[in-house]
Amino acid sequence: MILDRYFARRFMQSFLVIGGIFLTLMILIDLVEQARRFNSENLSFGKLLHLTLLNTPAAINEMLPLLVILATIALFIGMARSSELVVTRAIGRSGIRALFAPVTLALIIGAMAVALLNPISAATSEEYWRLSGAYKNQDNSALSITREGVWLRQGSINGQSVIHARGTTASDALELTRVTIITFSPDGKPTQQIIADKARLSSDSWVLSNAKIWSLADDVNPEGAAEVHEQIEIPTTLTRQRILDTLSQQGLISIYDLPQLIRDLKEAGFSTKQYEVWLQVELARPLFLMAMVMIGAAFTMRHVRFGGTGIAVLSAVLLGFAIYFVRNFAQILGENGQLPILVAAWAPPFAAILLSLGLLLHAEDG
Repeated sequence: MILDRYFARRFMQSFLVIGGIFLTLMILIDLVEQARRFNSENLSFGKLLHLTLLNTPAAINEMLPLLVILATIALFIGMARSSELVVTRAIGRSGIRALFAPVTLALIIGAMAVALLNPISAATSEEYWRLSGAYKNQDNSALSITREGVWLRQGSINGQSVIHARGTTASDALELTRVTIITFSPDGKPTQQIIADKARLSSDSWVLSNAKIWSLADDVNPEGAAEVHEQIEIPTTLTRQRILDTLSQQGLISIYDLPQLIRDLKEAGFSTKQYEVWLQVELARPLFLMAMVMIGAAFTMRHVRFGGTGIAVLSAVLLGFAIYFVRNFAQILGENGQLPILVAAWAPPFAAILLSLGLLLHAEDG
């Protein structure tokens, strides 16, 4: 137990030091990037730093696998140079048993990343995009999906339009059904209401079918001045890509909100595969970090007198990147429906654990 606590303390020291170095570099690099991006807006240093700090939790969340594998490499390289691994084996503790503390800490870090860092990064990322859009005076178009259907908001210099649809006939959100559109003036007063059977998104407009238009001006009788159109076009700044990008921004959604969002998407007629895969990938994160520890240890738990330390470190990092790539590739296959959701999310970390365990057993037997 005392030895496990020692290994745990050494691992956390390596993790915090490496994490601090990467965090400092990320903040400096992102600060320069924010200054370049908002150069024409002449933002103050405080606002640029605020945007940078809002970006930081998401960046840390993405870099956790790299931080864990580098911390593992630093831990065991240091212990090998000081012959602590030799002493550990001399008292009857196998190399695999020595991994108990680092692996346990990796699982704890992964669980905390899912339970705490994920919702924090989702909230800060959403605030970052809200502020960046406000600073650039961009159109604040938005999309929301609830039990009541699909809600869209689009803005222009003439005011805002809110679009509500009870459903969709296409998984890519290009055609909405049972549509209601309310247009507001720049001062927030409703000016027009439209109800249509369908709304299809074209290149620069919504094409409405069987639409009825009411004017909501103060001096007009809405029903008396109502117009019925078999087909009419309403200008829009929304595009197919912007809607799809909004639907695919899993990083802006807390893991606690994903189950409800998946249910709402299903009820609205949208595809939910990407969110279901994303949810399972996040739940599998502790196992993935555990695999990173085992991979780092498999190449570095040997005495430095054998040489080849640089090659071992490079091999561990490259294998870690390869497994990270395989996990992302499996996630894409799962989102496209080419792999079952559970296989796409859980197979890569389990395969990485088995691979690293085989390498560790081979090294121990050797």
